[in-house]
Amino acid sequence: MIPWRLKECQESRRLGIIEREFTDNAMKIAMKIENIRLLLAKPGLDGHDRGVKIIARSLRDAGVEVIYTGLRQTTQMIIDAAIQEDVDLIGLSIHSGAHMTIVSRLLAQLEEQGLSDLKIFVGGIIPAQDIPKLMALGVHSVYGPGTSIKTIINSMRRIVEEQSSVALDANQTEGKVSEAEV
Repeated sequence: MIPWRLKECQESRRLGIIEREFTDNAMKIAMKIENIRLLLAKPGLDGHDRGVKIIARSLRDAGVEVIYTGLRQTTQMIIDAAIQEDVDLIGLSIHSGAHMTIVSRLLAQLEEQGLSDLKIFVGGIIPAQDIPKLMALGVHSVYGPGTSIKTIINSMRRIVEEQSSVALDANQTEGKVSEAEV
């Protein structure tokens, strides 16, 4: 049920509590969307940065806080920046053809450092046959040339909503009381 529709349904005191929880969660999600912190990086020897700069500016205009690391970043430099900036997402722009190597190395290093919950998306010149491989590695989304900003923003919103609902589910599970405890 849509959170704001719950306000119209005042059937019981219990429903009122659920209503507040859903409304509070919807507000948190809405606030989180406006406060997304995104790290954009150009890993490897790739020097083509025009597209990533356009994406960065467009996402900033949409209310996303964008941290652009610049050209020729190593995977460790990207991870260090993500930690320092406390980002929600990492976006990689790759035109060099080294996407499989770079992404697998980055994801392995994120796992080693306990940051596997950070969602990664990749944009650039990615052959169609490599997209399923990247997704299997753990990349959340892959965007090619011509992808609209709206598509990218909607994908980022879905990521934030998924993360928020997982956190909400975890909080609700922790707070449950078993019948044996009552």
